[in-house]
Formats: sequence, structure tokens, C-alpha cells
Amino acid sequence: MSKDRKQQVPKVGKSGYKPQSNSSTMTYILFGVAIVVIAAVVIGGIVWSNNDGGEQVDESQLTNTALAIGEESAPVTIDVFEDFMCPACGQFEASQGQQILEAVNNKQLRVRYHMLNFLNRSSASGDYSTRAAAAFQCVADGGEKQDVIEKFHSTLFQNQPTEGGSTDHDNKQLAEFAADAGASSNTQACISSGARVKKAEENADAAQQTLAKATGGQVSTPSVLHDGKLVTLSDTWLTDLLK
Repeated sequence: MSKDRKQQVPKVGKSGYKPQSNSSTMTYILFGVAIVVIAAVVIGGIVWSNNDGGEQVDESQLTNTALAIGEESAPVTIDVFEDFMCPACGQFEASQGQQILEAVNNKQLRVRYHMLNFLNRSSASGDYSTRAAAAFQCVADGGEKQDVIEKFHSTLFQNQPTEGGSTDHDNKQLAEFAADAGASSNTQACISSGARVKKAEENADAAQQTLAKATGGQVSTPSVLHDGKLVTLSDTWLTDLLK
């Protein structure tokens, strides 16, 4: 991403990133044209304007690749598609994360996370998105408490490497983040060894196909689905869903 395309960070966040379907490698572009300013004087927020030519995604496609937090009996379930290298996802977590967790802890909301990895090539190691997703999978598969999963998810975005930067976090550092979040020694060992990398790759591929179906091919992160349909992310999107 060239410096001359940087934009001022809005209240909710910048629009997502999407991989180029016609490239031989998984690259991305800043989907800046998707930012739509609505009623700026009255609302002061933004909307990620997503392609509405997609289809409703079947429930079976959403449960197969999800890492979930929240009660299964919660009245509202959302599917969140992210990449741990995605700056817009980091902004989404910073601006929306606390509200999401409050709704989860109040048993109003269940969140299923789907981690993509198309920003691997923007990381210094070339595979950070996948390894971070694998670490998150280890935490989820390790029987950790919900607050550990929540904290680890937030920690990865708070310590997000710079896209195109010269360094990122190795598996040992990811395991240390998990330890700080309260994860067990077994979970830390899972992360250090890269035990869930293959599974993370498979899940990322499946998640990208699922999101492509929901968006009509315009895959970008962060994206949210509710009842298998794409949600337009405004400054009131979650409040509206919880009504």
C-alpha cells in the first residue's frame, strides 16, 4: 500500500482488505472506494459498503470453520471474518471489540470467528496470518476458558505487526502472548510447535470461499455475517442487531 493512499482513521475504521482473485498469489488492495460517508453532520460515522450481490450462506458452511465464544442459546449469532495482519481488522477490534464482548458476556450474542490468511505475503515471515490463526486455533482447541480466548484475540490485534514491515512474531512469541492471556502450558506448546498450521490453512481456504459466496466474490476483511447474510457495518450495526 503506497503512502499516498493512506487515509485518516475514521471513527469506526477503514474499509476492509480483499485478496485479488485474478492474481497468482494471495495479494490485497485497500478497498477504500467502499467507504461511504453517511449523514456525516448528524451521525459522524461510516459504513463499509459491501457488494450486495451475494447469496445467503448455509449454516453448515459457517460452523465448520468457526471458533466460537458466547452461549449457544444467545439470541443473536454473528460470523466475523478477519485476518490477524489486517490493519482494518485491528481498527475494528479497537473500536468494536469491547461492545462485542459486553454483548457476549451479557448472553446477548454469540460470535464465531473465521480467520483468513490472504495477508501472509505482507508479513516479514511470509506466513504470519496463518501462524497467528493457528495459534488462535490452539487456544480454542485447548479447552481454554472464554475469557482466555477473548484476551488472546484482542492481544494479537493489539500487538499486530506492521504490514510490509521487517519483523513479525515467531511461534515462541505467540505462545508467550497466550501465556499472558492465561493459556495452559499444553496450549502454549501447541502454539510453539505450529501444530495447528495445516488446520488453519484449510480453515482459511474454506472461510474465504464462504465469504466469497456471501459477498458475490468481493472478499474483504473485516466482514460480518448474520443469519448467513452480509451485514453493513455502520456505527450502530451491533446495536441494531441486538434490538
